[in-house]
Amino acid sequence: MTRARLSLVLLAACCAGSAYAQEIVLRWSDVVPASHPSVQMIERIAAEAKAKSGGRIAVQAFPAGQLGSSRDTIEAVANGTQQLVTEGAANFGAWVPAISVVESPYIWRDGDHLVRAMAGPVGKAFNDELVAKRGMRILGTTYYGTRHLTTSTKNVRTPADLAGFKLRVPENDVFKAMAEAWGARPTPMNFGELYLALKQGTVDGQENPLPTIKSGKFDEVQKYLVLTGHIITPRLVVVNDAFWKGLKPADQKILQDAIDAGIRWQNTELARQEKELVDSMKAGGMTVVAVDVEQFRKPVVDAVVPKFESRWGKGTYEKLQQMK
Repeated sequence: MTRARLSLVLLAACCAGSAYAQEIVLRWSDVVPASHPSVQMIERIAAEAKAKSGGRIAVQAFPAGQLGSSRDTIEAVANGTQQLVTEGAANFGAWVPAISVVESPYIWRDGDHLVRAMAGPVGKAFNDELVAKRGMRILGTTYYGTRHLTTSTKNVRTPADLAGFKLRVPENDVFKAMAEAWGARPTPMNFGELYLALKQGTVDGQENPLPTIKSGKFDEVQKYLVLTGHIITPRLVVVNDAFWKGLKPADQKILQDAIDAGIRWQNTELARQEKELVDSMKAGGMTVVAVDVEQFRKPVVDAVVPKFESRWGKGTYEKLQQMK
């Protein structure tokens, strides 16, 4: 073999090796701060995927709304300009109308009840519809926590205390209907704008799980923590389906295994933080208000369930609520 011929063979081999080892980059966004377990989960997944793939798979985390609002980043995943997003289930309701039932008030007994439902036929049906209608695939469900109210100046003890109250809610219809059932004025707003809005009094209060309240530093600008426990929130890890199908099965397995392990860690860590945060927020100066939850539950269930029954399917709310 001539020297020139040998050089060409070696060059071709090098190119083939480089193509085989080509890095797979996944951009993964979340609106919550980097200190939140949801983002720490992404970092753990990134480390495991990198180790198991010999460095070929690079998961890049973009917390705190760096890539845009919830709506922006969901659209970006659907369009393929980013690969992954973690977002509340109800935010996918534009394509899967019935999915907002899993983020409805007072439907779940606890986080395990929620996760079991989403791991079964209910979650599979939602996933199949999301793939078919918008080219996005659900890779897992995370427990985001149990949502409570916080207020800037008002000691809320009953729904009557919320009359005319400007309550920031996420941009979806179920949350708006819940606020209205309490007599509040729902004020949809991007998560990244919320701290300043609370500080400046643009809104009177907000509602979120305790770890989100803490990581968002809302306890710094809120006086009262009102333990309504109104929604146990699922968030979904969603990937662009075309990107996912373009991966080799071995790489899909590396990522799915890492995501499953990351979700287990996140769910455990969130539950641990929830047990500690009421006392720590109280020690930090917040007034903790233990309310009669039934007073908040009844008007919401009476108003919200009939309003959305045609979207969710008759009896779906009750069926999920009673699921073992």
